Amino acid sequence: MDIQSLSGGFENAPVQSAHAFRTALNVLSRPGTIMELRGANAPAPVSEAAATLLLTLCDPETPLYLADTHDTKEVRDWIAFHIGAPLVGRAHAHFALGTWEALSPINTFPIGTPEYPDRSTTLIAELDELNEHGASLTGPGIKDRAHLGLPEIDAFQMNACLFPLGLDFYFTAGTRVAALPRSTKVEAD
Repeated sequence: MDIQSLSGGFENAPVQSAHAFRTALNVLSRPGTIMELRGANAPAPVSEAAATLLLTLCDPETPLYLADTHDTKEVRDWIAFHIGAPLVGRAHAHFALGTWEALSPINTFPIGTPEYPDRSTTLIAELDELNEHGASLTGPGIKDRAHLGLPEIDAFQMNACLFPLGLDFYFTAGTRVAALPRSTKVEAD
């Protein structure tokens, strides 16, 4: 392990992880909302928001899949030191990290079962930017309608049709994060 793998964790873990967890819950419960998420710095190409999500939501019992873009020795070492999450293939992942293109096709990730819909994968998709323009969102947590720039529309429409099964998504860009739960209806705007 190099020095980069040993640095970049929370400086004040109890406080920073509590703030990060609140932000993660806020964006998931309010689809289309974009918030700042800071605190962790993993090796490139992992954004600060994605690194902070990983430190907050993953632990040594959380199987994690790294897509090709993020599956580097430096990132693996950082995860091993700071999180200890086992790295697995798509079929066994509880969380997955990568660019949208590298995570696609998303239908290869577990969507849960009727008895255990929570046994699905949450994808953390790294985007170039996040903005509140684009797809139209309706559903729980949205008063009338929200908008979010998504990498595509069809995959999210198909995912919503699976509810209560399906995937949940976090989108990160730099220090910004947004989320899209499986219960959200997505339409082209």
